[in-house]
Amino acid sequence: MSVTTTAGARLRAAGGGANRWVVLIVLCISLLLVALDATVLHVAVPAVTEDLRPSGVELLWIVDAYPLVCASLLIMFGTLGDRVGRRRLLLIGYGLFGLASLVAAFAPGPAVLIGARALLGVGGAMIMPATLSILRAVFPDRRERATAIGIWTAVAAVGAATGPVLGGFLVENFWWGSVFLVNIPLMALMLPVGRWLLPESRGGNDGPWDVLGALTAAAGVLGVVLGVKRLGAGDGLLDIRAVGPLLLGAVLLVLFVRRQKRREHPLIDMRMFARPAFSTSVGCIVLAMLALVGLELIAVQYLQLVLGLSPLETGLRLLPLTFAAMAAGATGSYTLRRVGPRRMVGWGFVLTAAAVLLLVLMGQHDRPLLLTAGFVLLGFGLQTTLFAAYESMLSEAPPEQAGGAAAIGETSYQLGAGMGIALLGSVMNAAYGPSVASLAGVPASASSAAAHSLGEAYQEAERLGGPVGDLLRTTARHSFVNGLHITLLVSAGLLLLGAFAALRLPRVMECAAQERCEADVPAARRPEAPAVRRPTAPAEPVPAGRRPKSPA
Repeated sequence: MSVTTTAGARLRAAGGGANRWVVLIVLCISLLLVALDATVLHVAVPAVTEDLRPSGVELLWIVDAYPLVCASLLIMFGTLGDRVGRRRLLLIGYGLFGLASLVAAFAPGPAVLIGARALLGVGGAMIMPATLSILRAVFPDRRERATAIGIWTAVAAVGAATGPVLGGFLVENFWWGSVFLVNIPLMALMLPVGRWLLPESRGGNDGPWDVLGALTAAAGVLGVVLGVKRLGAGDGLLDIRAVGPLLLGAVLLVLFVRRQKRREHPLIDMRMFARPAFSTSVGCIVLAMLALVGLELIAVQYLQLVLGLSPLETGLRLLPLTFAAMAAGATGSYTLRRVGPRRMVGWGFVLTAAAVLLLVLMGQHDRPLLLTAGFVLLGFGLQTTLFAAYESMLSEAPPEQAGGAAAIGETSYQLGAGMGIALLGSVMNAAYGPSVASLAGVPASASSAAAHSLGEAYQEAERLGGPVGDLLRTTARHSFVNGLHITLLVSAGLLLLGAFAALRLPRVMECAAQERCEADVPAARRPEAPAVRRPTAPAEPVPAGRRPKSPA
C-alpha cells in the first residue's frame, strides 16, 4: 500500500519531468470521451427517429441538448474549479457523465432522452475546462505547452470524428442506446485513475465566487442559443418564441459583462478581450467549430439518406477527416513556430473553405474520391486553425487567469458546435423545405411532414406508396442535395470571414525565452527587436487579488 501511495504521489507532482506527459494522457482520455459523445449520436439519429418517433423540434433537442447545456455551464464550472479544485470537479464530472449515459441508453421516450443528454452536458461542462486548466498549469513552458495543446486538440478532433464510426458500428450490431453504454465502463475506470494520477490544481482567485454572475452567464448563453434554434426550426423573425429568448439572453450577457467589470474578484476578467490576439482566437474557435459540427451532421445525413450507406459505412467514410486532423495536430507545434499564429490560422481557414467548395460537387450519386479528398482537406484545415487559435488564446491570457481563459475557450468550442447545428441546420431547412411542402399531387399533411427533414419525407413516401410516394421521395432527395449545396456555400463564406479575422493575430510565436523560440523561426521573419513579454507562467497561478493593476 505504501509503495502504491508513494508512486501516486510522485506522479501527481505536476512539475516534474515526464510526469506531466502522463497527466496529459489522462486529460486526453477524459477529453476524448466528452468529444466523442458530442457526435456519437449523429449516425444513430435515423434509428432514434424510427424507435422513439420524436417530433422535428424534439429531434433537434436530442442532438443539441448536450452541446448547448455544456456550453452554457462551462463558465460556471470552469471558475468553480478554480475555487474548489479542478481535479475534484473533474472526478464529479466523471461520475455524473456515467450516470447520465446509463439513463440515456435506456430512455423510453424523447423527453427522457433529452433530459439525459442535458445531464451529459452538465458532466461535460465539469470535465472540459478542468482538462485545459490543468494542462495550462502543468506545462508552463510555451514550446512544451504548444506540443501538449497540439495533442489535446487532435484528440478532440479524433473524438468528434470517431464518434460516427463507433456509433455506426454499435447501431448496426446492437441498438441505438448502446452508443451511450460504452461511456459507463470507461468512466468507472477514469474515476480511480484520475484520483490517483492527476494533480490537484486551483486558480489564484481567493475572493468570493460570484454565484449570481455564473447563473446569469448560463441563462444568457442558453437564451441566445434557444432563440437561434427557434429561428432554425422555422419560427419567424417576429415570433416571440424565437425573439423573446434571443433578446433576453443578449440582455443577460450584457448584464454579466457589466457585473464582471465592476467586481473586485470577477469570474472572467473582461480586460482579456481587449487584447486582439485573445479575442480573435476566441472568435476563430467559434467559427471553426461552427463549420465542423454543422457540416458533419449534414454530411452524415447525406451519406445515409442520399447515398444509402449504412451507419458503419458512414462512419468509415469520415475516417479520412480523423486521420487528417491527427496529422495536423502532430505537426502543429512545428508549423506554429515556423509560420506564426497569423498565417497558421488564416491559411487553415482558407484550406477549409477550399474543402467545403470542393464538396459542393457532391450530387445524387456516390463519388468516393471526391468525398475523401474533401474530408482530408476539411480535417487538416480545421485542426490547423483550432490548434493555433487555442495556443494563442491560452498563451495570451495571464497565468493567474488561466481558469477563466480555459472556460472561455471551451465555451467558444461548445457554443460554436451548437450554433453550427442551429445556423447551418436553419439554412438547410430554409433551402430544403419550401419545394417539398408545396409539392402538387401530394396530400397536404404528408408534404407538410416531409418538409421537416429528409428522413420524415422517406417515411411519408413509404406510407403513401405508388407514384405519389415515388414523386415525394425523388423531390425530397433533390431538394436536400440543393439545400446541401447552398449550406456549403454559406459555410465557405463564414470560413473566409475567419481568414480575414486572423489578420489580427501576431505574426510570430513569441516566448519568454525568446532565443529558444526564435531559433525555430527563419531569420527573414524575426522581428528586429524582441517584444517584451511577461514571464513564463509558473506552475501554480498567482492569486487574482494580488495581481498588479494594469496601467491606465
